[in-house]
Amino acid sequence: MDNNKVEEKIKSIIDELKPFLISDGGALEYIKFEDGIVYVKLGGACQDCAFLDVTLKDGIEQMIMNEVPEVKEVRNVN
Repeated sequence: MDNNKVEEKIKSIIDELKPFLISDGGALEYIKFEDGIVYVKLGGACQDCAFLDVTLKDGIEQMIMNEVPEVKEVRNVN
């Protein structure tokens, strides 16, 4: 799959996840996809949440990696 299609798929998954985070006062923003890594910004209540890493790795990362094999990791940027 070419990079544009990969990015479209990633953005689509993030758009599906946003309402769940927003309902808990959080926010999720797509930043970029580079070298197999998706960069996102978790905001709102997510910033100071003790479960940020769990949400990122066990939730967001797993959802994206299950759908997009090109993705090796998802990282939060500040």
